[in-house]
Amino acid sequence: MSSFAADAAITVRPLQARDLEAVVAIDAGFEGRARREYVERRLRSAQQHPELHVQFAAVHGTELAGYMLAKLTKGDFGRRKPSLRIEMMGLRPALARSGAGRRLFEAVAGWAQRRGASDVRTVASWKRSGVLGWLSAMGFELGPDLVVESRVGDSALWADRDGPLSLDAGQGPASEVDFGRGEGNDQERHARLGADVRTMTPADLDAIVRIDREKIGVDRREYLTARLVESEVDRSIRASLCAHRDGTVVGYLMARADLGDFGRPEPVAVIDVLAVDGSYAHRGIGRALMRQLFANLGALRVEAVESSVPLTETALLGFLVSCGFRSSPRLVFRRPL
Repeated sequence: MSSFAADAAITVRPLQARDLEAVVAIDAGFEGRARREYVERRLRSAQQHPELHVQFAAVHGTELAGYMLAKLTKGDFGRRKPSLRIEMMGLRPALARSGAGRRLFEAVAGWAQRRGASDVRTVASWKRSGVLGWLSAMGFELGPDLVVESRVGDSALWADRDGPLSLDAGQGPASEVDFGRGEGNDQERHARLGADVRTMTPADLDAIVRIDREKIGVDRREYLTARLVESEVDRSIRASLCAHRDGTVVGYLMARADLGDFGRPEPVAVIDVLAVDGSYAHRGIGRALMRQLFANLGALRVEAVESSVPLTETALLGFLVSCGFRSSPRLVFRRPL
């Protein structure tokens, strides 16, 4: 019997900087390519915000057997309770049945429970049968969210960036989403739509918190501040925008670039938050924000955008579909704590 067969052969400890090369090597075997920059970014984020990140290593003797990296989230699309999101994990193939994966998950879940998290979530492609089997064994079930995605180059928001302006100021049916309608791009077109879209700055925070509080009924200043700080620290991983009108913020969008999460073959932008002041509904604000996001991502050669949206957020889902988003092969999984 292999010396790796029993759980007792595995110990779990916090991931350390000296583990970098081993993590990169295991990840390359799992993903089929080296992602050193991505791994370094994850480790750096944990160092900058240790209160939000948990990163454990499974060790057999002196050898790194596997790892799991996760992040505490406190408000994506209105969720009121903290949730832990598994961002990255891997095991040496020889240790698939060693119990290392379970030991890592138990350590991560325990960390999350002590910080008040209600559940653990992750996203994985339905084509990754090995990952899906492990998630099932750990007690995960399909989550209540839908992942939608759009190719930047295929989107009408990108293709029509130099096209004619077409306004619909919101005379549609009552069920129409409040994120706005209309076409246009760049400063002149944004002005014609009634919004000047700019990169988000700390000066925008109070207005953002106000709009968010009016939308969901709770104050999420801490969560929104954390997202803004990430954007300020590293603009290569966050792309946050604000729409201005009448001297104030009337809408905002927070997104981040990501290369990981179990098999993404290319850089992807993930939209975490999107909101428009109710007083400015149906004036093209949401579409102007999305168009500027697509323009920025196209310049950065980020080829796809996705978002994980609760199925109850029908208005938001409808707006994203109207912008060209479609169902993704990636599924959301959730395990209550």
